[in-house]
Amino acid sequence: MEVTIDEALELIYKHSPKKSTKYLPLEQALGFILAEDIIASHSLPPYDNSAMDGYAVKISDASKCVQVKDTIFAGDNSDATLKDGCAIKIMTGARIPQGCESVVPREDTKECNDGVILPENLSEGKHIRRAGEDIKIGSTLLTKGQKLQAHQITLLASQGISHIKVYKQIRVAIFASGSELKMHFENVSDGYQLYNTNAPALKARAEELGCKVDFIGTAKDSIEDLKEHLRSALDSDLIITSGGVSVGDADHTKEVFGSFGMETYFDKVRIKPGKPTTFGVIGNTMVLNLPGNPLAASLNFELFGQSILLAMSGAEYKYLNAIDAKMAQEHTLKQGRTTLIPGYYDGSSFLAKKNVAPGMIRPLADANGYIIVGENCSALNQGDIVKFLPIRFGFNSSEKVDLVSC
Repeated sequence: MEVTIDEALELIYKHSPKKSTKYLPLEQALGFILAEDIIASHSLPPYDNSAMDGYAVKISDASKCVQVKDTIFAGDNSDATLKDGCAIKIMTGARIPQGCESVVPREDTKECNDGVILPENLSEGKHIRRAGEDIKIGSTLLTKGQKLQAHQITLLASQGISHIKVYKQIRVAIFASGSELKMHFENVSDGYQLYNTNAPALKARAEELGCKVDFIGTAKDSIEDLKEHLRSALDSDLIITSGGVSVGDADHTKEVFGSFGMETYFDKVRIKPGKPTTFGVIGNTMVLNLPGNPLAASLNFELFGQSILLAMSGAEYKYLNAIDAKMAQEHTLKQGRTTLIPGYYDGSSFLAKKNVAPGMIRPLADANGYIIVGENCSALNQGDIVKFLPIRFGFNSSEKVDLVSC
C-alpha cells in the first residue's frame, strides 16, 4: 500500500507499542524516559538560609555599630536568637536565626568595637533564601514521559530518590542485504563490491537516540541467508534493514519477511528519495525496511525510524518538530513527489545541499538536518521560510560570536 508521509506517520504512531517499564538506580537512569510522576517529598531549601557569607541583622540596626558574638555555619543546628543591637556572623547555606530580617554581605560592613558597622539601607529578606522557594513539598517535580537528563537527575537526587521507574531501552536489530556489500574491516574487489555504509550509520544513529543495538550482519541476496538473519533479529523490539525492498530479481526482503507472517502497514511512500520504505510487524517485533541507497536510507530513518522509536519510547514529546528557518539561497526541484532535502542550518538560514542523489553518503555528513518539500513545489526562493528538522542539534561556529541577546 502506497501512502503519503502524513499517512505513514499516522500508521507508525497507531501501531508502535510503548515499551514496558522497570526500576533503575538513579545513577543508571540517565537518558531513560520516566514512567511515573514524581511528587516532591522535601522542600528545597528545607529551611530559610543565607545566600551569602555575612551577618544576620535587624532592619532597625541600619548604619549602627552592632555587636557580633555568635557564628552559624552551614549544617549547624543552632538555636540562636538575634537581639536588637546585635548581629550574628552567618555562612552561605546556614539556617537563618530567629529574629533575623536581612543578611548583609561581609564586604558591605566595616569593623568597629566588638562588631561591625552596618550599611544605611537594609532591605527586608535581602540575601535570604526562603524555605520552599525552589521546590515546595507536594509539588510535581517531573511528569511521566520526560527524558531524564543531567538536570532532571539533580531534581531526583534532591529528594533522596535512589531508584526510579522508567521505560525500558528499545532493542534494535540491524542488518543490510546485498551480495555486493562488504564490511569496513573486509577487503573489497574493485569494480563490483562496495563497503556496507548503511549498517554502521544506522547502528550509530540508533545508539545516539538511546537504543540498545545489535548488528546482525550483512545478508547475501538469497532467501536462505535472509531468513537466517531475520531469525537472529526477531527477539528485538524493532528490526531495521536496508536494501532488497525494490523490484529487482535479487530483492527478496518482502518475500522473506512475508514468509514469517509480517503484517505490512505500508510498503511504499510518496517520497523522494526512499519510495520503497516498508513498515510492519512480525509478532511483537516492529519492522522498518529501508532502501539500500545510503542517502535514502538515512533520510528515511530520520523521518520514519526516529518516529517509531519516539512512539515506542514512552516519551511525552514523541512527535518530530521543526524550526522556522530562512532559505539562504534559491533552490529548484522537480514537482510530483514530496522531497526530503538535506542541508545546513546556521541558527538563522538553511542552506540546501545541491546536486544530491539517493546513493550518496557525503551530503548528510555535511548537513545537520533536512527540510520536507511538498509535491507541488518547484522552487524555494531566497528568504522563504521553511521548516527545518534537526539531526544534530548543536549550533557551533568556527569563529567567536556574540551570544548576548540584549
